[in-house]
Amino acid sequence: MTTPDPAGHGRYAYSALPDRPVYDWPEGKRLAVYVALNLETFDFSSGLGAELAPGGPQPDVLNYAWRDWGNRVGAWRVRDMLDGLGVPASILVNSRLYRDCPGLIEAFRTRGDEIVGHGRTNAERQGTLSEAEERALIAEATGILTREEGRAPAGWLGPWISQSRTTPDLLAEVGYRYLLDWCHDDQPTWFATRGGGRILALPYPQELNDIPAIVARKDTGRQFAEAIVDGFDEMLEQSAQAPLVMGIALHPYIVGQPHRLRPLRQALAHIAARREAVWITTAGAIAEHAAARMPA
Repeated sequence: MTTPDPAGHGRYAYSALPDRPVYDWPEGKRLAVYVALNLETFDFSSGLGAELAPGGPQPDVLNYAWRDWGNRVGAWRVRDMLDGLGVPASILVNSRLYRDCPGLIEAFRTRGDEIVGHGRTNAERQGTLSEAEERALIAEATGILTREEGRAPAGWLGPWISQSRTTPDLLAEVGYRYLLDWCHDDQPTWFATRGGGRILALPYPQELNDIPAIVARKDTGRQFAEAIVDGFDEMLEQSAQAPLVMGIALHPYIVGQPHRLRPLRQALAHIAARREAVWITTAGAIAEHAAARMPA
């Protein structure tokens, strides 16, 4: 782990994409595509939460109910869409969902989807906590997922893409093999951790992510779907030169809405139709394959 200047992080050195070793994904493919479906729970009358419209005083019923619709209705519609297309997913799970929405995570488990750690709830950020408090949060969420799924999750995404200076260290120290959060590259990157360790950072999208696109930029569902198609077509061409990772980040309270689900289905069908040329898989499978082929 390099010693950063006050403005740096010390996790990885600069590396230009054209200068890196070239390797393949399975079957000689060069573009790996994964869908990250965020399943999240929120606190009523307190805490953080995405907003459909500017929230009023707590309890903010409008926005809370909109988000809750995603777990009650939208997630099930997204599941059916993925089933119809034969597309796997990495399910980013708030651990309190097992309590708040019984049967929801189990429905994706039966599909064989990957279950990824995503904190306790999206009503909080972990990056603002002390190291002891953050360690306890990671331990609590990991313990619940391990108990419910019968094995520990390999990957982690912080609620609200929130990391402290020590988050990669804490994750590596309890056995996580990869983290999401960072959108700094189109390939996996080794992060140095304290004590001479390391953890793999897998690219997580902030452009092809429905919260920045639809909630922040106010794109329509059709515009978001068009961006997915354009991004896929361009990355497929670019992957002739180097192995690339394309992630698509979804939240069911946003894209589960019927007027957004229809164009999303069309965009994912466009990708699924090229499955002979691309590796449609999970974040964990990408991380495992890359770790075996990437120099330290």
